[in-house]
Amino acid sequence: MAALLATPAVFAQVPAAPRPGQPPAPLPPGQTDDPFPGPIPATEGVIRVNVAEFATLPDIEGVPARMMNLVDEPGTKRLFVNDMRGPLYSVSYDGKTVTLYLDVNAPVWGHAVQSTGRERGFQSFTFHPQFGQPGTPGFGKFYTYQDVIEISPNPDFLPSGGDKPTHDTVLLEWTAKTPGAATYDGGAPKVLFRIRQPFANHNAGHMAFNPLASAGSPEFGLLYIGVGDGGSGGDPFNMAQNLGSVFGKLLRIDPLGSNSRNRQYGIPAGNPFVKTPDALPEIYAYGIRNTQRFAWDPKNGNMFLADIGQNIIEKVSLVTAGANLGWNVWEGSYRFISRSAVAAEGRRADPKVTYPVVEYGQVDPLLQSQAAANGVIVYRGSEIKPIANLVLFTDMPSGEIFYFSADKLPQGGQDPIRRVLLRSNGADRTVLQVIQEKNVSQGKKPATRADLRLSMGHDNQVFLLNKGDGVIRRLVP
Repeated sequence: MAALLATPAVFAQVPAAPRPGQPPAPLPPGQTDDPFPGPIPATEGVIRVNVAEFATLPDIEGVPARMMNLVDEPGTKRLFVNDMRGPLYSVSYDGKTVTLYLDVNAPVWGHAVQSTGRERGFQSFTFHPQFGQPGTPGFGKFYTYQDVIEISPNPDFLPSGGDKPTHDTVLLEWTAKTPGAATYDGGAPKVLFRIRQPFANHNAGHMAFNPLASAGSPEFGLLYIGVGDGGSGGDPFNMAQNLGSVFGKLLRIDPLGSNSRNRQYGIPAGNPFVKTPDALPEIYAYGIRNTQRFAWDPKNGNMFLADIGQNIIEKVSLVTAGANLGWNVWEGSYRFISRSAVAAEGRRADPKVTYPVVEYGQVDPLLQSQAAANGVIVYRGSEIKPIANLVLFTDMPSGEIFYFSADKLPQGGQDPIRRVLLRSNGADRTVLQVIQEKNVSQGKKPATRADLRLSMGHDNQVFLLNKGDGVIRRLVP
């Protein structure tokens, strides 16, 4: 399909890497690797909340669970959590019982998970809102989104450029006979679509049904699916801005429909590019680099998406139907030049682009050598008063939790961002520090990364997932 709305990125020559002990070469005039003059405040506006251990997932060969997503399934009154290597666990509402519900990596299913490296694996899952309702089309149905080793079947979506494929990403539909059973009792899954991946990073992302959609509404039962830009760095095949490519997109499909090109799922009539020539009708928004989380505001329906940046800027954006979030022409509010720089001038200059509500620099003193925006939720509960009416998001590696107002949305930059710290053992802690303390008690080497994600459970509970100690935690009043 032809490329649409594809604005060529401006690439500058990247200075040669300095020799050991030498400072990096200065950037050319008009370029910067740090567009934010002031750091995120370390103490000003800090919110402190209590945290409690909730449940523990088992190690696999001595390695803690690589938790990615937590989903509340109200029909069967259980939480579910996945491990990137294949297991999907059910967790009782009191956190005392953890049961292996399904291993999507089991040979019997024929979809061996590709989980080598940090970014590949069993990425996400979700339950149809009718999962526990007998007599409905979605009864017993849930979905897994996973990177797989097998690449012999023909894919539904191919990358634009030429590199040897590293793996495929598949969207699977499972159908349980008895939704309330302790373990999965259905048959082999149905493949809804298959994506051929050109690189080992920026693969699948988050997926979810809109929890605010009521039965009978046009939005009910529509599945939102994040797809990374295909990987490497800088989006080398310029796919995120190409409406004919599935990469770098947020999709919206009807998993129970059949009017897609492969007849395995449906295309909602209200999707923004259904009538755009040469555009994929599945696309809801585009210009995305590597989204790992999105969430809706229960009060007004606002949809927020956290997108991991290149080497300069991390961001959280407000997403609407048809939105262009800018990548790879823009990195946050600034024109993307290379892995080393963005333009110092011309901030937010294109009125057709949806720029971030907040963004921050990867060189901020609070962060590690790597940064990644993740874990966005909107808290409208009253049980944990300090975080009421706030959007929470995380920096995944460092384990920092940040917030901004859900009612007075910022207009970009990192000035509105403030921290959330945990009260643990009578002191303020970051999530990574809490994990490291737990590692010591486990007799393990302290983790160097938190790989933190946030999820909402039943009754407005906020859960913290990580890959360092296997412990699910929750914020408490």
